[in-house]
Amino acid sequence: MLNAHSLVRELADARANAAPVPIPPSSRDSGFDVSTAYAVECEHARMRLQSGHKPVGRKVGYANKAMWRILKLDTLVWAHMYDDTVHYAEGNSADLSLAGFFSPKIEPEIVFKLKHPLAENCDAMAALDAVQWLAVGFELIDCPYPEWKFHPADFVASYGLHRGLIVGEPQRIDPSRIPELLNQLPSFKLKLLKNGELIEEGTGKNSLRSPALCLAELASAIHRRSDATPLAAGELISTGTLTTAQPLAANETWEATLDGIALPSLTLRVK
Repeated sequence: MLNAHSLVRELADARANAAPVPIPPSSRDSGFDVSTAYAVECEHARMRLQSGHKPVGRKVGYANKAMWRILKLDTLVWAHMYDDTVHYAEGNSADLSLAGFFSPKIEPEIVFKLKHPLAENCDAMAALDAVQWLAVGFELIDCPYPEWKFHPADFVASYGLHRGLIVGEPQRIDPSRIPELLNQLPSFKLKLLKNGELIEEGTGKNSLRSPALCLAELASAIHRRSDATPLAAGELISTGTLTTAQPLAANETWEATLDGIALPSLTLRVK
């Protein structure tokens, strides 16, 4: 059986040295499942806190029920984000260096900031009532495993593949806007452009039918785990990609533009 502390060290060393992990944990230990992986994720959070880095929120993975059936999941998965991995774009644009990355990819997502905790089994309206603001963001993911081949347990253990989150201009949610947002969040359109060329279009439905429903499902999934820290006021939640993850390379400029919801575009320049 794999030791959580040793595995965290292995994954942290691999990231620090940009050295791939040749064999994912689930391929080394047949008993390494999602529950076991959360023990690794928890140990990682403890060690990061001990080293002076504060968790500031969670990122979501597998926000697609069709994937649950294929991968034998009963809910989405998550991992912590930290004060040194989350950054706010200035003027809705940011720069990124790929130094130290394995095989980076970019995912456009809706980001929420919580103003109070969520109850278990809440609906989309109750989820939005707990939100202070929303923004579009770029989740930066990186896979230490060869050819991006892994199982959900490996995803959780390796911090949800999280390397960074770039957050665009936040838009405060006034309670009077919630009914409007309930309609907009499932239906808005997003265009993902690279160097001015359209790469893919996405929609809010790609995040568990709505980013608000994704937030509600995350709260319930965390409530069902006795070993998980409940969502808290002030946390940022990145609610899953709205397009397929796209590979990143130096000297590229990425832009996310939205239609059908009042969120400004976000630009990322890759160095």
